[in-house]
Amino acid sequence: MTEIEAWRKRINLEQSSLRKALKAHGAQRAWMDRFNAHHAMLHSQRVSDVCEWSYEDALLDDLEEAKARIVPAGEEHSIAWAIWHVARIEDAVMNLLVAGTPQMLHTGDWQAKLKVPDIDSGNELASAAIVDFSRAVDFGSLREYRAAVGRRTQEIVREISPAELMKRVDSERLHLVMKEGVLVEAASGIRDYWGRQTIAGLLLMPASRHILTHLNEVLALKRKIR
Repeated sequence: MTEIEAWRKRINLEQSSLRKALKAHGAQRAWMDRFNAHHAMLHSQRVSDVCEWSYEDALLDDLEEAKARIVPAGEEHSIAWAIWHVARIEDAVMNLLVAGTPQMLHTGDWQAKLKVPDIDSGNELASAAIVDFSRAVDFGSLREYRAAVGRRTQEIVREISPAELMKRVDSERLHLVMKEGVLVEAASGIRDYWGRQTIAGLLLMPASRHILTHLNEVLALKRKIR
């Protein structure tokens, strides 16, 4: 078993443990520490000093930037798209829905740095648009944006009380998801899904499990790119 496969196995076990910790949310420190440690492994090591190993860094630090822009034959996405997608979803859910604060995309001049006009999650992008996006995005800035999103998530989680974990998202916050263009209308079912979740549910999906799913996709894409 390779190092990355051994860590993937551990991360999957951590996801199961996190689910149990959030379900038994009476002890705040227990679920919070478990979330932060698990979440840190799904981001670059620049995000948190509790990061024991970084799935993102293992996948991307040795990757030629040009390869991140390729949509391999038979696939729908590029690595650049996958990183954008998880960053946008995490940014919107953790800031707009969980914390009720502005998205990171709209602070720090990120849109200009990223060099793309896109602000939505990319769920309904056509194949040609994914290719165009992948060619245009500033990949270094994309990784920095994702790191900023990850740091902000950890700040938000530190402010969540055990009692808040079982609450659902305020309907007005859900309205902002569409108003601010996080999702296009064709992807509005994702908003509805988020509206049915508790805060604990959102910490699992998308703030951890969704990221893991797409980092697994990145690994598969990387293996196909020559």
